Amino acid sequence: MKLKKLFINTIGCQMNVYDAERMEVLLAPMGYEVCTDPCVADLVIVNTCAIREKAEQKAFSFLGRLAGLKRKNPGLIIAAGGCVAQQEGKKILKRAPFVDIVFGTNAIARLPALIKRAEAEKTRIVDVDIEDNEDIPGDVLKNNSVSRFVTIMRGCDNFCTYCVVPYVRGRETSRRPDDIIKEIQALVDYGVREITLLGQNVNSYGKKEGLISFPGLLAKINEIKGLLRIRFTTSHPKDFSDELILAFRDLDKLCSHIHLPVQSGSTRILKRMNRKYTRETYLKKIDDLRKIVPRIAITSDIIVGFPGETREDFEMTLDLIKRVEYDNLFAFIYSDRPNAPAAGFKEKVPEKEKKERLNELLLLQKKYTIKKNRELVGSVKKILVEGFSKYQNHGDIKAEKNQWTGRTSSNKIVNFTTNETENENLMGKSVNVIIEEAFFNSLKGKQVATAANRCKEGESYAA
Repeated sequence: MKLKKLFINTIGCQMNVYDAERMEVLLAPMGYEVCTDPCVADLVIVNTCAIREKAEQKAFSFLGRLAGLKRKNPGLIIAAGGCVAQQEGKKILKRAPFVDIVFGTNAIARLPALIKRAEAEKTRIVDVDIEDNEDIPGDVLKNNSVSRFVTIMRGCDNFCTYCVVPYVRGRETSRRPDDIIKEIQALVDYGVREITLLGQNVNSYGKKEGLISFPGLLAKINEIKGLLRIRFTTSHPKDFSDELILAFRDLDKLCSHIHLPVQSGSTRILKRMNRKYTRETYLKKIDDLRKIVPRIAITSDIIVGFPGETREDFEMTLDLIKRVEYDNLFAFIYSDRPNAPAAGFKEKVPEKEKKERLNELLLLQKKYTIKKNRELVGSVKKILVEGFSKYQNHGDIKAEKNQWTGRTSSNKIVNFTTNETENENLMGKSVNVIIEEAFFNSLKGKQVATAANRCKEGESYAA
C-alpha cells in the first residue's frame, strides 16, 4: 500500500483534539500517515470550532491559505470538518470552492468512505447528518503521550442561550461504560497514565440511557490497574451532585481539580443565559465541595458582556471571583453565534466596554492565580512527568538542560530539575518535587532526595 500524507489542523476544544485522534485511527488503514507540513500532504483536514466568532474566523483564514496549495497540487484533497462544517454545510463549498469534502461532527465514522469517494469520483461531498452518531471502533492512537482524552458522551441538552453546541453536535448521548473502560484500558496498556474524560456536561452522564451515574463511572475507572490519574471536563453546576463531591474524597486517582464554569456572577444574567442555577446555589456547591476537599483547585469559565449585562451585573461577577478565589479563569468576550437565541437579544454591550470589562476581570483574577501558586512554595507535590521541559527564552522561566515538566494533581504546570548525574527516564512516572518558585503560568522546583520522597504530598520540606 502506498503511504499518503495526512495533515490535520485542529482548532478549538479538547473534544476536537479527541476527534482528530479518531480521524487518524480511521485513516491509517487507508495508508495515511500524519505529517507536520500541509505543503507535502495528500489530504488536509481542517477540524473547526464554532463556539466563538474568533475561532470560526481562524478556520476560514486557514482554509483560504489552502487555495494556493490546491492550485499547485490539484490532486490534494481538502476536507472541512467539525462544528463550523456542521453549522455551514454546503455554504462552505461556495465560500471555499477548492474544498472537496465537508463533514459534520457526527460523520467522523463515515470519513474513510467519503475520502474514497472523493479520490475515485473527483466529486465534492457534503455529509452533515447530525442524527447518525456512530461510536468509532478500532485501535487507539499510539502517540507515546502520558495523558490522553477519552470522550464519554457527545452533544448537549442544556440549550444555554449563547451556545451553539446542541445545534452543531446534536442532543446528548452517552457511551456505554464497557466501551469507555475498554478504550481506557487499551490506552493504559500502551503507556498512558492519565486520562481526561470529555463531555459537554459529564455530570449528566448516563441519565437519559439509564446507565450508571457519572460518579459510578469514575469508580469503575478508578479500578483500572496502571492508570495513575483521572480528570474530567466539563462539569455543569446544575447537575453537580453530593455524590460527585464525595468521589473527590474517596477515589484516590481522581485529581484534586475541578473546572466548574459559572459564566456570570449575576443571577439575572444566568437566567437570561438559561443556566438553570443561581449565584447562591453555585456558591453553595463551592462551599460544600471545599468542606469535603479543602485543598481542591477550582477553575471556571466566564462570559463578559452578555446582552443586557449592566455594570452592576459585572460587579457581581467580580465579587463572585473575590469570594471563590479561583485558581484560574478562562474569560471570553461574548459574541453572537448563528442559531443561538442570544444572538437575537437586545441591549448589546458595546465592544469597547466589553474589552474594558474583560481586562478588568483578568487583572483581578491574576492576583488570585499568583496568590494560589505562591502558597505552594516550600511544599512537596507529586508530579506526573509528561516529558522534558521545552527550552524557553521568554515567558515565566528559562528552562535548564536537565529539566522535566509535569503537572500537579491540581493541574498546575511544574518545571523541575533532577540530579545532573542521574539519567533515568522519568516520562510517565510520578515523582515528588519541592516547589521553589511560583510564577503566573507555572511553578519551578526540584525532585527531592530519597528521604524526602517519604513526605506526604503537600507537606513542607526543607531541602
